[in-house]
Amino acid sequence: MSQPNLKFVVTDQAFGNTRHEQAAAAAAGAAFFEHQCRTEDETLEAVRGAQAVLNNFAPMTHRVMEAMAPGAVVVRYGVGVDNVDLAAAKALGIRVCNVPDYGVEEVADHAAAMTLALARKLDYYGAGIQGGEWKIAQMVDGIRSLRDTTVGLIGLGRIARAYAARMAAFGCTVVGYDPYVTNQQARAAGIEPMSREEVINCANVLSLHVPLTPETRHVIDADAIARMPKGAILINCSRGGLIDEVALAAALVSGHLTGAGLDVFEQEPLPATSPLRTAPHVLMSPHAAFFSDASVDALQRLASEEALRGLRGEALRCPLT
Repeated sequence: MSQPNLKFVVTDQAFGNTRHEQAAAAAAGAAFFEHQCRTEDETLEAVRGAQAVLNNFAPMTHRVMEAMAPGAVVVRYGVGVDNVDLAAAKALGIRVCNVPDYGVEEVADHAAAMTLALARKLDYYGAGIQGGEWKIAQMVDGIRSLRDTTVGLIGLGRIARAYAARMAAFGCTVVGYDPYVTNQQARAAGIEPMSREEVINCANVLSLHVPLTPETRHVIDADAIARMPKGAILINCSRGGLIDEVALAAALVSGHLTGAGLDVFEQEPLPATSPLRTAPHVLMSPHAAFFSDASVDALQRLASEEALRGLRGEALRCPLT
């Protein structure tokens, strides 16, 4: 039987079912509510008085969280929490958690697949054949061997290390930057540590693996792109705001960069007016790198279990505030 004073809310989700969430609410005796909120006002009304909130992309602002029950818990589906005002949550006494350890292998696979497709210039070949060509020299302007390729990483977390292992298996040299990882830890993962500037300056393939914060927004801007080696490839399966998309599109048009693999964008869905839609040699996916049947199920289960711990007053597994 549900307890009228316990409210378990899903603000928004894209998974098609909420069986784990409903089971967690039932285990706590909480009333369950599911929404597809997009705006701040919609989210505020949905979470009013809630003790547990599972959140995907709906805005969790100070105004929204102020409407929740005192000491409530917000669990973000996924790793990034850039749509959650952590400072406001801390000030309000709202506990925020994420799920940092789901879909690691899937995202690493996705980034590696994008890298391999772009490094081998599969889109050049495909376009050439569709245009009636069959001579290699008329389709591509040269391909660097993977054994002669330096892969650079900005951020050396779980996904970055899994991606590094995949690229090392193809013979790539892997270098990386992360101020929170020691040189010894980096080398133990097969990654040669460098400064961020050194990584950008030498990477034939640059892959981003950091959260979106005020410090990392547009970490790859026009200046950084200009310092990348001519013909380099940029991969981003982390957060769209890490890249100045206008500068990236210009670099692809000019030929300074020969490809970009993007699973995330500053604005999602990608606007019809985005220059990336007409830029050449962009491999895009709709924020789907994490996706597999197994990873989605794990994400929902882990998030629901965390919310249940919050409702029961138990220690949280992955608290951020």
